[in-house]
Amino acid sequence: MIGMVSLRYLDEASVRAALRWDPLIAAMESALAAFSSGQVIQPVRNMLTIEEGKRYLGIMPAVMQEAMGVKLVSFYPGNAGTGLPTHFGIILLSRSDTGEPLAVMDGRLITEMRTAAVSAAVTKHLAAPESQVLALLGSGVQANAHLNALSRVRELDDIRIWSRKPEHAQRFADEHDIRAMASVESAVRNADVIVTATNATEPLLKGSWLKEGALVVSVGSPRPTWRELYDDVMTSGVLVVDSREAVLKESGDVILSKTPIYAEVGEIFIGTKPKPPPGSTTVFKSVGIAVEDIAAARLVYEAIAS
Repeated sequence: MIGMVSLRYLDEASVRAALRWDPLIAAMESALAAFSSGQVIQPVRNMLTIEEGKRYLGIMPAVMQEAMGVKLVSFYPGNAGTGLPTHFGIILLSRSDTGEPLAVMDGRLITEMRTAAVSAAVTKHLAAPESQVLALLGSGVQANAHLNALSRVRELDDIRIWSRKPEHAQRFADEHDIRAMASVESAVRNADVIVTATNATEPLLKGSWLKEGALVVSVGSPRPTWRELYDDVMTSGVLVVDSREAVLKESGDVILSKTPIYAEVGEIFIGTKPKPPPGSTTVFKSVGIAVEDIAAARLVYEAIAS
């Protein structure tokens, strides 16, 4: 009998010590390129509704050339305001050549960081090179992660934040020496990049507020009936997504607006679809896919094993 590799458990502190933004952003670009070129086996996330609007469990397997695995993620928007995260996760990482399990690791921080790293890769390719003004809508963990990740790919000198709870926006602004804004409109006027990272069930961002040529990165409200963006945002320019199949099942912004999808961002990364024309407004709708988690988990494992 061939001896199996001892299975390791890596907690959040171990993950945090191993993950770095620059290699993670590069890994997300490679993972999405592999996904859109047909090199990844991955079904759409199976999301089990435990209690509508409050409790969900997602099952997310993926097989790529370098590794395979599965993430179990709980999405509990009902935890908001309780001191508990809205997302918890755990990832089982295995070798794709032999099937041997390599590690079980905490997935909460991986989910947080890979989401923002994908947005950073998209911003690197699709935001105007001279982008300097960033608007963050939402003041949770994704606001913090996006501030860190996007700062790696653009020189941002005017950063604004808005939250449904003004005290949360002000606290975040004070912690990061940025500006808290009283309204969504004041936050996004003349912004080059707008990140929407909320659990909104009704739209909050209007297209009439957008600067021509802006990049809108929408990573929140990942349910088929929830919205962050009004229809005039969705139709204001070019729609790019992480996965066609996934957004047509999970994203209310895409499903309800019936906006045609121009490309998966991985298609732009590999050059099978050209970038949107310079000066065009671009919406990137991200629901998060399993290959991102497995690629990030592989980075963590290799950093710790080396």
